[in-house]
Amino acid sequence: MIKYQFFPRSRGITDEMKQIINCFVSVNEEISSDNNDLVSNAVLALLRPHLENISFVVEKGKSKESKIDVPVLFGVDNRIDKSFYADALSNDGRIVIEVEAGQATENHRFLKDIFEACMMFEVEYLVLAVRNWYRTHDDFQRVYNFLETLYISNRIHLPLKGILLIGY
Repeated sequence: MIKYQFFPRSRGITDEMKQIINCFVSVNEEISSDNNDLVSNAVLALLRPHLENISFVVEKGKSKESKIDVPVLFGVDNRIDKSFYADALSNDGRIVIEVEAGQATENHRFLKDIFEACMMFEVEYLVLAVRNWYRTHDDFQRVYNFLETLYISNRIHLPLKGILLIGY
């Protein structure tokens, strides 16, 4: 079952976010962590046609040419000095999507995704997709609790307009 929560919770989801959620809903049976044990690339492959239909560029593989480079730092003559890879990026560059599987909370991969999205040029929203269940724990709830604490404590201010957490 697809679960989602937008942060900060004081804002509702946008139409763009609803379209992204619908992409996950459309492949729920194939990706649900209740019945499947897919790696993140397999989940992304199933999502790809749906995300492309709503104008996202989606990573097609692990080769440099297949990855999506999002600029972070610019140098002389506006050359890109540093960039991070994204799993998917909206055509306007405002929304980045990261799909995680087993490493989401085990290695705190979700924190790296948040950091990188915050550094990416012109990115306003992060969509972070994690498994509902991994081994014996609820990754969605673990990341939810972290984001809830982050936003409620108000001690760190992210440059993003929001983070959409999706559990699959």
